[in-house]
Amino acid sequence: MTSFDLRKLRLRSGDQVRERVEIELEPLLLAGQEYEPRPNPVSAELAVSRASSGTVLELAFDVSLYGPCFRCLQDAELELALRLREYQATKPESDEERTEYVDEERLDLSAWARDSIALALPDQILCRPDCAGLCPVCGKDLNVEPHEHVEERLDPRWAALNQLREE
Repeated sequence: MTSFDLRKLRLRSGDQVRERVEIELEPLLLAGQEYEPRPNPVSAELAVSRASSGTVLELAFDVSLYGPCFRCLQDAELELALRLREYQATKPESDEERTEYVDEERLDLSAWARDSIALALPDQILCRPDCAGLCPVCGKDLNVEPHEHVEERLDPRWAALNQLREE
């Protein structure tokens, strides 16, 4: 877990500090599959600004997730460029005025980055936008070997008519 001590900054109203930080990320488990963040740890830029009523926190980093494609199970890579912002009031009166990532003047960078990655994910992580997936009948990769299975499924209620047609 990577955290940042906000007390060491000693900011006054109107001040801003920018720092490069290295954030350790855990693999993301999605639909029973593991997606590995790379690079890990990820290099990020943290900006902390002191306002008269609180602190504005900004985090920017680029990360890629590597894991299986949702459709064909081949290797897939998803590149994300995240630009994040949170606010922590000096004297918060409601949950909207505080961030869940600050506890006793310590900013939990790993949790903030993990949650932001999860929120930025598409519905499916694919190896390519036009991935055909796996054949539901035989399980072959349709990207490598496109094919169709021709199956005649006849309704048993029409069996007598089919028998007449064959005669």
